[in-house]
Amino acid sequence: MVWLRRLSKLAALLVSIGLLVVGCGEGQARLNVYNWTEYIPEEVLEEFAEEFDVRLVYDNFTSNEEMYAKLKAGGGGYDITFPSQDFVPLMIEEDMLMELDLSRIPNFQLLDPQVQRLNNYDPGFRFSVPYSFGATGIVYWKDRVGTVESSWDAFLHPDVQGKLVLLDDMREVLGAALKRLGYSLNTTDARQIEEARDLVNSWKSGIVKFDNDIISSGFATKEFSMVFSYPENALAEVEETEIEKVGILFPEEGGGLYLDSMVILKDAKNIDLAYNFINFILRPEIYARIMDAFGYPGLVPAANAYRQSEPLYTAEDLPNHEFRLDVGPAIELYNRAWQEVRVGL
Repeated sequence: MVWLRRLSKLAALLVSIGLLVVGCGEGQARLNVYNWTEYIPEEVLEEFAEEFDVRLVYDNFTSNEEMYAKLKAGGGGYDITFPSQDFVPLMIEEDMLMELDLSRIPNFQLLDPQVQRLNNYDPGFRFSVPYSFGATGIVYWKDRVGTVESSWDAFLHPDVQGKLVLLDDMREVLGAALKRLGYSLNTTDARQIEEARDLVNSWKSGIVKFDNDIISSGFATKEFSMVFSYPENALAEVEETEIEKVGILFPEEGGGLYLDSMVILKDAKNIDLAYNFINFILRPEIYARIMDAFGYPGLVPAANAYRQSEPLYTAEDLPNHEFRLDVGPAIELYNRAWQEVRVGL
């Protein structure tokens, strides 16, 4: 059984409003971090704040698009953020990121050498430091859903109609449909994207809504019988005694992989602390606690000696998956298809 760390009630409240402040002493240096929801345990943030005597302001986002839009609008005053692999090149091109001095991140050397094979977005890691990789998948209650085939056709299962929630994420949802159709989730072919749109529309009769915020709570209460999400997020509020009743499925047609990285923003004000934060996160005993908390596969082999649980899945479970990449001007084809999907739901 995978052990999942629960957020405290206070932390859960703060996450729900998108802001956590750790360390409040006057005169403390301040570090502003903008990260995905439920991606680092509160106690790890507290430990960093105490060790480096820093006031850590930790804000959350639920999609790359949300993060990018806020930063482009000049909001937040953040020092560090965590973009996925398809947004790193875009942020480099837009001159939003600081070029890194990797000698100031000695724990960078502890990253799995295989991560180099995955890096087709920032050669030499000039602007980004890998944090975690994983995949979206289908998570369902085995006691509420009959036999589920290893396919995206699971969204049509009769037991989940009206009890199904999908991520509100254009590339993930259309990507799932593209893989079901036998296409790349990075296609720039207009016809293929239109076919994916039509397939998603065929799923809509069973979908309650597209949403990023209520998946974990709705799944834990069994309001939803099946969700399309990051498995670790879907399980975040499930009681440990219930986890054995949960099925996790990565369809045989393949799906989307992500590799999120830590980057220092070009206009960061607290550069020394930013480097310290990244190096702290990659410290094996710290990294192990983060991976254990949510069940991620992990990218720091030395952390395995400190882990207290098995990951929810490994790279071997994802043979037909591929990384979502920047599709350039074709993103407008996806935007148009997604707008047509979202009509009425």
